[in-house]
Amino acid sequence: MVLGNYKTCVAARSTDKEILKGAQDGGIVTQLFAYALEEGIIDGAIVAGPSDEPWKPEPMVATTRAELLAARGTKYNLSPNLSLLKEATRSYGLDKVGIVGTPCQMQAVRKAQLYPIGMRDVPDKIALAIGIFCMENFPYQSIEAIVEDHCNQKLESVTKMDIGKGKFWAYTERGAVSQIPLKVTHKYEQPGCHVCLDYVSNLADVSTGSVGTPDGWSTVFVRTKNGEDVWAKAITAGCFETQDIAGVKPGLDLVTKLATDKITKNQKTLEARASFGVGKGLRNPYL
Repeated sequence: MVLGNYKTCVAARSTDKEILKGAQDGGIVTQLFAYALEEGIIDGAIVAGPSDEPWKPEPMVATTRAELLAARGTKYNLSPNLSLLKEATRSYGLDKVGIVGTPCQMQAVRKAQLYPIGMRDVPDKIALAIGIFCMENFPYQSIEAIVEDHCNQKLESVTKMDIGKGKFWAYTERGAVSQIPLKVTHKYEQPGCHVCLDYVSNLADVSTGSVGTPDGWSTVFVRTKNGEDVWAKAITAGCFETQDIAGVKPGLDLVTKLATDKITKNQKTLEARASFGVGKGLRNPYL
């Protein structure tokens, strides 16, 4: 059960060329939110938008397709999207909210729905929760050090970052590509990531990531009845092209391996903490 419960798993990518042009991989999050917005399934979505500093995400409530497009692509540092949940329902007046986040943020969304302390009237307004795969994340200062000190690139010149094949990649506007071994980045990771036991956003309605599929595609887990309903409608509307996950390489074997590796590594951190009384009794809820 390292991949969590799910109803369907496919390889997919958006059929919208404009979305794919700036997407990280298959454009799943942007396309699904754009469709949901157009069809009135959501009134807006909380996403990691751009800020005044290069590659520093800032949570934003996107209520138009243009705003969704502006937030395309993965930013490998912290974006506190949940900080806008109450504001989305109050200041923005949204009754049907979409939200995207990492596994820990999906856990927080579900906890807020179960125990809405300080979140009155919010839980029933979360209409679509999309989770992204995550091994670890980085503070903004860490990304600066990784890109500028190790990749020898200015942050403002970078057009895309990626993690894959055991390396961290930085692509520049002039076509240069820098890569460093992923092990170099480990010391820059957010310490809180080392107690997380979820790689594939088990608690999302739909979760997605590039691992397991060819370049330009994404692995998609449809996990809940709500996610299944939205995904099926988007497929019928022609928003995505899909392939059987069993027919692509490297497939779910790699996703399973990385999910297992994260659990195994971070379980050791939890056990070490428990040995001196911190977080005693914590276990992996997905096994």
